[in-house]
Amino acid sequence: MKKSVALMFAAVFAVQCLTAQIAEGIKLLHYEKNKSAKEVLQKHYDANSKDPQAIYWLGQAFLAGNGIEVTKEDVASAKAIYQKGLQEVGSDAWLLVGMGHVELREGGDLNSAKQKFEQAITATTETKGKNKGKPNPAILTAIGRANADGDSKMGDPVYGIEKLKRAGELDLTNPDIFIYMGISYQKMGGENGGEAVKAYTEAFTRDPKNALAMFRIGKIYQSQNNEELFNQYFDNAKTADATFPPVYYALYQYYSERDVTKAKGFLEQYVQYADKDPRNDLYQADYLFRAGKYDESLAKAKELEAAVGLKTVPRIGVVYAYNYLRKGDSLTSKKYIEEFLANAPANEIQPSDYKLGIEVLSKLPGNETVASSYIEKALLLDTVKKNQVDLINAAADMFGKAKSYQAQLSWMKRGMMMKGDLTEAEHYKLTSAAYNAKAYDQAIEFAKNYMAAHPDKPQPYGFFKRATMANGTDTAKIISNLNYLDSVYAKVDLEKHRKAIFLDEYFKINYYVNLFNEIKKRPDFKVTTKGEKSAAVEEFLAVCQKAIEVADKMLALYPTAGEENNKFAQDVKATIQKNIDYYSNPAGAKGNASGAKTGN
Repeated sequence: MKKSVALMFAAVFAVQCLTAQIAEGIKLLHYEKNKSAKEVLQKHYDANSKDPQAIYWLGQAFLAGNGIEVTKEDVASAKAIYQKGLQEVGSDAWLLVGMGHVELREGGDLNSAKQKFEQAITATTETKGKNKGKPNPAILTAIGRANADGDSKMGDPVYGIEKLKRAGELDLTNPDIFIYMGISYQKMGGENGGEAVKAYTEAFTRDPKNALAMFRIGKIYQSQNNEELFNQYFDNAKTADATFPPVYYALYQYYSERDVTKAKGFLEQYVQYADKDPRNDLYQADYLFRAGKYDESLAKAKELEAAVGLKTVPRIGVVYAYNYLRKGDSLTSKKYIEEFLANAPANEIQPSDYKLGIEVLSKLPGNETVASSYIEKALLLDTVKKNQVDLINAAADMFGKAKSYQAQLSWMKRGMMMKGDLTEAEHYKLTSAAYNAKAYDQAIEFAKNYMAAHPDKPQPYGFFKRATMANGTDTAKIISNLNYLDSVYAKVDLEKHRKAIFLDEYFKINYYVNLFNEIKKRPDFKVTTKGEKSAAVEEFLAVCQKAIEVADKMLALYPTAGEENNKFAQDVKATIQKNIDYYSNPAGAKGNASGAKTGN
């Protein structure tokens, strides 16, 4: 009897140990300590290779990859484990879910994966007792986990959420249900961020020490550039568990471009709590670069490359590119960033890497097409509107510094359209970019908007005038634009802009005087012996009349007799009027095709 009791307790203890190992492995996966998780779950599997949960979770450790990417080899390892389990154990629900997850990772038929998920649900649904008709919530959670995995193109997050909601109704304590639910909502797009926050909130309501739930809420607020709230939730994550590595890495990344001293502290904490990994040396090299210690950073990166190779840690190339760029060696920087962007796994590449590529290429003329392709790829990776606008504007600035004005204008327009309302500085930059690109029609239109938004600033009027005068030889178009500019001047502040309007009128009157003098030189400019005017004479008189109208505007601007500008306008008007009087009387002009000369 005593022996039986002892054996019973031994069996219970063994199950508890196995359960504890699974729980530890899951926690390590959540903490992004995938190497440690794999070791723990491998021991669990080795202790009982026919335990379906041991098989399932070791497969999950492989499907988690190295935290940066999931390779084909990782997926193949998970698949082999599940297939072996199915052969030895049979069609257990855990193994069916695992195989369905593998199919999603392989990019296979979604419906085939769902059939396996549904088969697993059916196999674990109670057929009698008080739970009759109720599926196993742990299996539902595993299905939700599978559909939460990967990018937005993998799995069916809506289907996963449906299963997770049912799991949450049946299991009132497991926080992981709502972790996977929050991830699924995020996969569905930024507009579901509120639902994701609700799910994560339920997770730490169930487990107040759940650092992952608090961290993921913080990441949502960080994506919204809400510094107060993301710092609050990051602090909550650290309070819940000071050994949670991802929060320290996120803070390192955030402060690495803002406060190098703070960044160093967070990096040290990350290295302390994360798995031992060659990437930790990479982060040290990255920190040294940001601290301005370029030679030390390069030495650290070269030491790491010699130890593990670029293939193992591709981002060494990014550290090289940053350092060589700052040291003024753009060609070597270009070599490393291009090799990285061409060969690194997609999960390794960050929006900032493309931004670096843009910065490097902008220093080397002739690379605008490639640089523009980098911008497009970066925009696909970072879907936060503010970040996209910042990236586009940064790219536009880089093209501007490289004097690639057409590229600068193209990207600046796109950024401004995305942003909406412009500040005064943005109006200036956009109009200036169009002018520098010699896109004068666009510069004129941008200047109009600039004038309307900031009528008190002199810059938009200057851009409008310069773009108008530089925009080809179509004088009629120039005059039309000057008329528009003068109407704005008069409406905004006539007294302030009186001289500017007068100078515009001076241009117009000179144009008309030169024009009617040219008409007088034409062979068909004549009056017949009967006193009949030719078409050229009629045209001449019409132009003279336009010149008179301009002179009258000039006199209206400076009506004081004898004043310099008044005298100029009076003299020009008198000369033009003599021409009008002379050629308006064909009898008087008969026989004299040359007529009076204009004294201007």
